[in-house]
Amino acid sequence: MADRAYTAAKPNPPPAMANGGGNGATASFPAPKSQMYQRPIYRPQAPAKRRRGRSCRCNFCCCFCWALLVVILLALVAAVAGGAFYLLYRPQRPSFTVSSVRLTALNLSSSATAPVLTDSIQLTVTAKNPNKKLVYFYDDFSFSAATAANGIPLGDGSVPGFAHAAGNTTIFTATIAATGVSVDPNGASSDIKKSGKFSVAVDAETHAGVKVGSLKTKKIGIQVHCEGITVTSPRPAPPPPKAVKLKNGTVLASAPAPVESDTTATVSTAAHSCKVRVRVKIWKWTF
Repeated sequence: MADRAYTAAKPNPPPAMANGGGNGATASFPAPKSQMYQRPIYRPQAPAKRRRGRSCRCNFCCCFCWALLVVILLALVAAVAGGAFYLLYRPQRPSFTVSSVRLTALNLSSSATAPVLTDSIQLTVTAKNPNKKLVYFYDDFSFSAATAANGIPLGDGSVPGFAHAAGNTTIFTATIAATGVSVDPNGASSDIKKSGKFSVAVDAETHAGVKVGSLKTKKIGIQVHCEGITVTSPRPAPPPPKAVKLKNGTVLASAPAPVESDTTATVSTAAHSCKVRVRVKIWKWTF
């Protein structure tokens, strides 16, 4: 059996040789180092944007810390100044006492649905300034009165303001009146007694400031509340005298009996201490 001879297959040319035939130049294989290590073309890029969130947070934290430190320092300074002022002057609130009260007029209509009240109350108030170095100066006082049980209003009044010197006692009078005021029929019938005694409460409001030497402070609100005051209804006026007719037809009118003011209104001289409350207003809130 004769041996067959196989011719060797033609080897495939390298890619460089196969593709470089168009220019007539023969590419070398392997490629030289100048072609293998080519430096890439430099293309400048835009700088990366910084994050502003972190810097804003840092600035906010710094501002908050500085503001908190300033507030703490101001609070410490105010506390030290207040303590020094208290130790030097020992400030005390003024005191008010209702030394006498008199119900001079009282008229309540007998309507069952809409009774009308007309009355007049005279007060004598004693104000004391217990401080030795502080002077109080008041605005006008506004007074009001109501029954103690159901709060039926009995009128209002005002008193001019005054300067209250250190260690001074001032006595002034106030008149609280109501004319033709409609009141609650249920509360008025049980609280207001046309004959006898009933309890009332008196309130007064004003603004007061403090003067220390030549320094004056800003005025703040003061509320005075007096309770446990008993008033007595005035006695009714005596009836007019009856005319006397003589036998000859002559009519003689007897002279009226003299009526003193003390017989128509009873004065209560029992002293009633009042509570003094300081009212501070911060923006929309009053404390």
